[in-house]
Amino acid sequence: MTPPSAPSRTSDVVVIGGGAAGLSLAHRLTADGSLSVTVLEPPDGPVRPPERTWCYWEDRGAGDFDEAVTASWSRLRVHGADGRAFTVDPAPLTYRMLRSAAFERLVHERLAASPGGRVLRATAGTVHEVPGGAEVRCTDPDGRALTLRARHVFDSRPLRSLPPARTQLLQHFRGWFVRTDRERFDPGVADLMDFRVPQPPHGLAFGYVLPLAPDRALVEYTEFSRAPLTTEAYETALAHYTRDVLGLGTHTVESAEQGVIPMTDARFPRRAGARHHRIGTAGGATRPATGYTFAAVQRQSTAIAAALRDGRVRVPAAHGRRSLAMDAIMLRALDTGRVDGPAFFTGLFRHTPAERLLRFLDGATTPWEEWTIGLRTPVGPMLRTAVELPFLPRRHRPAPTAPTGVSTS
Repeated sequence: MTPPSAPSRTSDVVVIGGGAAGLSLAHRLTADGSLSVTVLEPPDGPVRPPERTWCYWEDRGAGDFDEAVTASWSRLRVHGADGRAFTVDPAPLTYRMLRSAAFERLVHERLAASPGGRVLRATAGTVHEVPGGAEVRCTDPDGRALTLRARHVFDSRPLRSLPPARTQLLQHFRGWFVRTDRERFDPGVADLMDFRVPQPPHGLAFGYVLPLAPDRALVEYTEFSRAPLTTEAYETALAHYTRDVLGLGTHTVESAEQGVIPMTDARFPRRAGARHHRIGTAGGATRPATGYTFAAVQRQSTAIAAALRDGRVRVPAAHGRRSLAMDAIMLRALDTGRVDGPAFFTGLFRHTPAERLLRFLDGATTPWEEWTIGLRTPVGPMLRTAVELPFLPRRHRPAPTAPTGVSTS
């Protein structure tokens, strides 16, 4: 028996997905009330993503989402594989953490206060081009078929398969939110990379510690490598890191998050049709060399909103050509083992002013600044990799299937 159909609904824009990319775009589009926007989010159940953590850096002072920020740090620390640590101050930038539930609540409140904002819980299906726009076929929580019509559809759903690439690594991880029996953490310092962990044959591994209080922190084990681990393997790595490296002593794991992010030099198409556009990770917003996504999503959302108000439709590239070219070289050099991952990243942080390095990772440096940073890398292996890249074929590889969880994005 075919379920009954629900009425069709029309708006200027339909945004598919209520994660960082979808909600950020909806927030930008409804800021002045000139556009009607429907955000299509999956209903509660197995298809709804678990709570996630997003991190990014931003100038000190007021930011767009300060009310939802869980914690921030003005100092960053890196531990080399040899055990030596150094702390940097990236002023005027701070490193910030957002939990997806708090971000969702904040943006939902703003959408509810906007005359054009609306959030709809339904399972998105196919998108079809129609005269003057597009329509999204979906199913509401009661099983009724529903059609959403709009002039433009912006789709943040993960791709079923990744575009062909010369190199594809995965950033995969598991994080514990821990509470210790004594004060073990400095809430003013985030451990961005701790290489005092065993390294995989291809890529690199590091610990990651974001203190939330003297006795509470997010502690994560992360790998950049070709394939994810089993949950049991992550648990073993985290147990080793918390016990033998951090020496946390007695502690309680209050919750855990796990996920995987593609790190690839694939070219992500930002258009699936004349009125159907891809945003977020599906639209190439994830930085290939680091996995950072949240800040690029904000740039992309701001540019899309400005273009629509000017009567144009444009989903810009989230990262510049120079940045993508450098990332492709780094990924290939890391995957082939030509560069030592821990030494590579430790050297960058040790010898480059922190604020400049973070701007570099965000694609906001000048060619001269990038040249000076490049001189701090293993020049020979990087040049060899740059020469061979144009001759390497791009191949299809399966998309990662684990849910996105804790991320440095």
